[in-house]
Amino acid sequence: MHVVIIGGGVMGAATASFLARHHGVAPLVLERDAAYRRASSALSASAIRQQFSTAINIRLSQESLLFYRQIGDALAVGDERPGIALEEPGYLYLATEGGAPVLRENHALQTAHGARVALLDREGLAARFPWLALDGIVLGSLGERSPTSGEGWFDGYRALRAFRDHAQAHGARFVEDEGTGLVREGARVTGVRTASGAVHPADAVVIAAGAWSAPVAALAGFDLPVRARKRDVFVVEGPAPLPHCPLVIDPSGLWFRPEGAPGRFLCGAPPAPGMDHDDVPLEQVDHARFTDFIWPRMAERVPAFDALRVTGAWAGYYEYNTVDQNGLVGWLPGTENVAVAAGFSGHGLQQAPAVGRGVAELVATGRYQTLDLSPLGVERLVEGRPLRERNII
Repeated sequence: MHVVIIGGGVMGAATASFLARHHGVAPLVLERDAAYRRASSALSASAIRQQFSTAINIRLSQESLLFYRQIGDALAVGDERPGIALEEPGYLYLATEGGAPVLRENHALQTAHGARVALLDREGLAARFPWLALDGIVLGSLGERSPTSGEGWFDGYRALRAFRDHAQAHGARFVEDEGTGLVREGARVTGVRTASGAVHPADAVVIAAGAWSAPVAALAGFDLPVRARKRDVFVVEGPAPLPHCPLVIDPSGLWFRPEGAPGRFLCGAPPAPGMDHDDVPLEQVDHARFTDFIWPRMAERVPAFDALRVTGAWAGYYEYNTVDQNGLVGWLPGTENVAVAAGFSGHGLQQAPAVGRGVAELVATGRYQTLDLSPLGVERLVEGRPLRERNII
């Protein structure tokens, strides 16, 4: 079986790994940026959570967390056992009076699906996190560790490399090239043309090109609503560490978490209203956004952050689904053998193990076998059935 995967980031690499190891299909993976200089997998803040507002996202992240916990065994190549420096201090969502009902509603859904999440009132928050200023906050939602649940962060680039190395060890080929055309016989694609002039035969094609998936889907005649939306990440250092600090989500959209050495943090926030444009160059890190918005709110929420200093910054792209901010997974409408895995709007890296496994099952066997990913089916766009995710950071 000839499978061509367009996109060699974490989603394409995970799909290749599961195809090669579990289904005996050695795919060809086309990646135009083999050094991953612009890849979201390499530029992400790389966190994982179960605090979502849709059941499928909760399940995907639970399954992926279990995989990441044992990635050394799952993706071992010979004596080499990859590690991704997974840490699980949790996510802490903070809510004002207006946001508290949504937090409670999400909590009911999350716990109903086995996520271990604690609701904390102001007294509970003050006891757990005495360094946190609670002005305007009435409720917090904290993800906690259990055998089947947990939240935190990891090294996303190491996860990508582990999937890629594992896939290659089992026969997958990664080629630096770009898919520029499809050879079609009616609704069926029989080959992929590339920028180098090659034509690769295909019994199935997987579009996993991240923020650049829409132009690839357009080759098959489908308007995929996935756009490249820039997100800035700032590295800051403070005068002291914050004991037991999770990844904190402020009602303003600000987020921060510890990173490496004590007193070092990553932080960020969405662009200002009306400024979340498509394809903004990654070189244009918005330092004014940090000075005018992020730092003042960090200092309001954590008084110790008043003495922060910035030591670094970078930008990466969200593969942003403009319709409902959820992943688009499954067969592309109008085709018989083109699958897609894109549009995860910031949570693709954390869900790559479960999605890659599911797409590999779909391509190799014609159906999902382990976890039903049909709620994320692309046909919902055509049928006007958006599946909205409220917990987008």
